[in-house]
Amino acid sequence: MLTTFTAKVSKTATGLQAVADARGFKITFDEPEELGGTNTGMNPVEGVLCALGACQSIVVAAFAESQDFKYDEFWIELEGDLDPDGFMGLADCRNGFQQIRYTHHFKTDEPQEKIDAFSKFVESRCPVGDNLANGVELVRVASIKE
Repeated sequence: MLTTFTAKVSKTATGLQAVADARGFKITFDEPEELGGTNTGMNPVEGVLCALGACQSIVVAAFAESQDFKYDEFWIELEGDLDPDGFMGLADCRNGFQQIRYTHHFKTDEPQEKIDAFSKFVESRCPVGDNLANGVELVRVASIKE
């Protein structure tokens, strides 16, 4: 059974800024000044990194007990490589990330072998990671003049 999630994103009157809303929760997105924005929020690709990290963090918390994995703290560091010239139409290269790298950090007494196995499990269950690794069909339903 599929569950449909929804979001609405609106361009604000401020520079490149946009506000995203899902279930009443809001995130302001913008670009840094050096990319033409007003630096009032993270940019969308930073949001993608954060979404991946948050999703993996949730998987850790949701499944640690059932996987018999004990930890005191978890955090994830992420970085992605993107050539802004692709987005700007200045170069013939991919518009999005060419690679995303991340490191899982566990404060735990578990042996390294068990940490590695649990990290692989986390990767296998993360919906955001699945979307990034395998792509997802994007369907524009309409362009409406209001």
